[in-house]
Amino acid sequence: MASIALPAAPTFSSRLVPLLILAIAMAAGFTMMGSFSMVQEGAKAEMGLSDTALGVVQGVSAAVPLVLFSIPIGILVDRRNRVRLLIALSLIWTAGTLLTALAHSIPVLFAARMLAGIGTTGALTAALSLTADWCGPAQRGRAMLVVTLGKCLGQAGAFALAGWLLGLLIHASMPGLSSLAPWRSTHVLLAAISLTLTLPLLTLREPERQEVVASTHAPLRVVAGELWARRAFLIPLFVGQVGVVMADAAAAIWASPVLSRSHGLAPQDFAGWMGALIFATGVAGSILGGIAADFGHKSARRGGLLTGAVVAAAIGVPAALFPVAPAVPLFALAIGMLMLCGTITGLITSVALTVLIPNELRGLCIGAFIALAGLVGFGVAPSLVTAVSGLLGGEAHLGQGLALVGVGVSVISALAFAQARRHAPLSAARRPI
Repeated sequence: MASIALPAAPTFSSRLVPLLILAIAMAAGFTMMGSFSMVQEGAKAEMGLSDTALGVVQGVSAAVPLVLFSIPIGILVDRRNRVRLLIALSLIWTAGTLLTALAHSIPVLFAARMLAGIGTTGALTAALSLTADWCGPAQRGRAMLVVTLGKCLGQAGAFALAGWLLGLLIHASMPGLSSLAPWRSTHVLLAAISLTLTLPLLTLREPERQEVVASTHAPLRVVAGELWARRAFLIPLFVGQVGVVMADAAAAIWASPVLSRSHGLAPQDFAGWMGALIFATGVAGSILGGIAADFGHKSARRGGLLTGAVVAAAIGVPAALFPVAPAVPLFALAIGMLMLCGTITGLITSVALTVLIPNELRGLCIGAFIALAGLVGFGVAPSLVTAVSGLLGGEAHLGQGLALVGVGVSVISALAFAQARRHAPLSAARRPI
């Protein structure tokens, strides 16, 4: 396949082809990572799994890659050929998808889902780093928008594509797959689709790294020194984004029980509009975040790139009161606003890391963000909600507990983003003053 040659002084439009290739690959990866949720009932029935086992397969297998592999892969992104690494990671998530179809025990199924998670989350770090070097700092908000839209499409595809294939295979067998259960056949087809969608990665070429301060092969003590010099910026930025992830993760996990307990709705009553809301806010948040990042970067104000994140995090404070909304429409409006603000801050944080941090530190920082946000957001936030509701009087107070946690972490997030903006470097090549 012919390689894509990138011009020396590119316009944003000239970068659309490689960016779209990355977006399609990310869509494939996130579809494979989330696909098992649509077929888990079939797997449970065939393999005799308990809900506890499914929780381990679904939750722990996703958390392990975030915690254990994000930082090592981030270091590789900073020091190795990212296109080759991205191709390898795409093969890993594809292999995990195929292994899911062949798994006949919990350990194998767990390993399969973990491979899908390792490939996808690692590839996101590589994709963001590549995106930064294909575009100038003033274009990176729009560039990140394209890749983030691919991620949103993949998250929606995990429901839509996997669900459509499962329904098709339940009612009609396909040649060569008739001996497999529908949920297994679904993953065989998904693996084939994944391989097809990631083949265009072979046309990409490694771009020249921009804004390198030290060497991409600098000793770790030099890298550590560069990170330490930027601690006044990076620490509050970490705190701000982790706070947002905590609020979003708690909302995603506990919104359904609140709707059932406080509003008397069955899952089928809200599954459709909640799914549409998640996709719509993901797309709208990506667009608004990309525009806000580019607009803020063009301003003369120090840390102007993060202004959108400060505003979005502040709006998230009242939006986090959705669990105590007196009516379902107000609940939907508030949780939609919370998810919208979360997407905006996430994209702006990614842009900030690629614009204000030297190239040799970006993969490590992005990987560390993913690891820490995953550990705290998915490991701490849900349990914190139940602990607070317990202090308030038990499970009947889940809504109030969720609201208190959401508002609290959202306030911390807004303050932390404001602090990060105050201490932001003037450029990637310059240390903060």
